[in-house]
Formats: sequence, C-alpha cells, structure tokens
Amino acid sequence: MFKTAAETRAFVKDFKSRVGSPRHCDIVLCAPFTALWALAEELKGSTIQAGAQNAHWEEKGAFTGEISVGMLKEIGIHYVVIGHSERRQYFGETDATVNKRTLAMLAAGLTPITCIGETLREREAGQTFQVLERQIGEGLKDLPSPTSVVIAYEPVWAIGTGKTATPAQAEEAHAFIRKELARHYGDAAAQAVRILYGGSVKPDNMATLMKEKDIDGGLVGGASLEADSFAKIVFYDRDPVPSK
Repeated sequence: MFKTAAETRAFVKDFKSRVGSPRHCDIVLCAPFTALWALAEELKGSTIQAGAQNAHWEEKGAFTGEISVGMLKEIGIHYVVIGHSERRQYFGETDATVNKRTLAMLAAGLTPITCIGETLREREAGQTFQVLERQIGEGLKDLPSPTSVVIAYEPVWAIGTGKTATPAQAEEAHAFIRKELARHYGDAAAQAVRILYGGSVKPDNMATLMKEKDIDGGLVGGASLEADSFAKIVFYDRDPVPSK
C-alpha cells in the first residue's frame, strides 16, 4: 500500500530512465488499484509489464471492494499477485480462494504470480515442507498448464523483517516446490515453471540468491519502492547500472 497515481508516474519515469527496456529479464511492476491506470499508461511502449496486487475470481457481482479481471484487462494489466502472505495473514485468504483466483486469472488470459510460504512458527516446528505441500496441492490444483503460473516462495518470517533466508534455505524450499510440481504435473512442466524468491530481497543479496539452481527471480518488496535500489536488483549481474 504505497504510492499514489502521481507518485507512481514519477517512479516509473525514474525507473525507466535507469533500466530502459531490458531484455535479459522480465520486469513486472505491481501497483495499488488506484495507481494501475497511471502505471499502465507510463509503461506503454516499454518491455516492463504492469501487474495488480489482487483480483476476484468472479467476473462481476456483489463483492464490494473487490476488482474483476475484466476491469484489470481493460486498462492493460497482464499480471496479478495472488495469495500474498499479507492477504493470507490479514484478509482471510485461504488455499481454496487462492486456487479460485489463480484459475480465474488463467481463464482470463492473465498471468498469476501465486505466492506460497511458511510462517516463523511453522518453520520452527519443522513444518515448512508440509505447508508447501498443502499450499501446492490445494492452492495450485487443476491448473490447465502450470507453466502459465509464476510461483513466488515467500517465507513469511523473512518479509519486512530484515531477515532473509540463506541461499541454501531458499534453494532447499525452491527445490522442494519444483519436486512437488513434478509430482502433480510432470517433470518437464515443473522444470519450466518460474519460481521467484520473496523475502527481504535487496541489491546486496540478489546475486547470491540467483546463483542457486532453482531460484529464477525475485518478488521484491520494500527494495522496489526506490528506483535506484530496484534498478540495482534488475542489474544484479551487470555493472554498471545504467544512469539517468
């Protein structure tokens, strides 16, 4: 819940001046609903894509406060974050509703960035793999093609806390996720699915995380609010970062 429409326009202009239209990676900016129109307009002609932070599974109806996929598509949104840990923690999101939202995004031709991950209590209890197995089995069931989904592993204990899973911890979880996907959808599909790491991703840890075999990218939170720090993450393996 950051940035007004005006602030979003200023951020995108600054960010684009730093990164241009890079083709070595895919970049998606996910803004609050009130800033999405401004975001999509500022990104026209760029390789950077616009994304929303949530969407409902129904096309329309008496769901006050929700946003439909049709509303998002009309203004040029291509990606939607589904099941972020904060949605689960504060707003009652469940594996069942994550599944409904994910399938609805796919049916509408949008790409869901579906989030999974364990809490600190669950990790300390040794339940990380059990939690991930449940979230994949229930939240990502019945996908027509798992390769149409981007999965974000976000250990809840590492979000906004300054704590980061070690590269080894992150890789262990990512490898397990890929193994579970292979069990449900086959090895070829599992290998093709992009799995992002989200949990206090910063310019100074992106390179070490990306060295791991099963980490395909980052779901960036606080470090994406400043154009300079986000640009450094985009160019974590390329020096120097393009200047203004």
